[in-house]
Amino acid sequence: MASAAPIVGVLLAAGSGARFGSDKLLHPLSDATPVGLVSARRLRPACDRVLAVVRPDSGRLADLLAAEGFELVVSAEAHLGMGHSLAAGVRAAADAAGWIVALADMPYIAPASYSHVATALRAGGSIVVPEYRGRRGHPVGFARQWGEPLTALTGDEGARRIVVAFPEAIVRCETDDPGIVHDVDRVADLTDRAWVR
Repeated sequence: MASAAPIVGVLLAAGSGARFGSDKLLHPLSDATPVGLVSARRLRPACDRVLAVVRPDSGRLADLLAAEGFELVVSAEAHLGMGHSLAAGVRAAADAAGWIVALADMPYIAPASYSHVATALRAGGSIVVPEYRGRRGHPVGFARQWGEPLTALTGDEGARRIVVAFPEAIVRCETDDPGIVHDVDRVADLTDRAWVR
């Protein structure tokens, strides 16, 4: 890994999953691995470190992530929205050269897509956004200069307000990976489609 450009993955795994009907991050995929753990595993190869932001009551998920070596950040304010969780994750890795913000309910993102975002950050990208057929997706990469606004986030919007406010800073990263736009909100969103890598 490039020590000159430590990139930290911030996996947001503190959502309540209200629309899913149960803890979606613990829901097993076809190989019996929970959604949240699959997402974490796919993020890891692209990053120097991966922090998983969890709720205080995320016992089983936290245990599964910790058992595989992921660093945990417990966000006491997670119930207030994604912005709080993201801010907590970035604060916990304030010395990073950049952050890849990933969602734990997106287990179908190909590892190569995470790597493309990391490569663009290491090459000097400011805000790196992957796109699939013209649609923006996840994960989103942020260079070091965005640390302060990221740690100031609140509410449930996450970092979208930063991306929208600074379009000139965006580096678009084209991908053929439909997983970047496929999140799991309901049981019907789970899929074994042939495109899943």
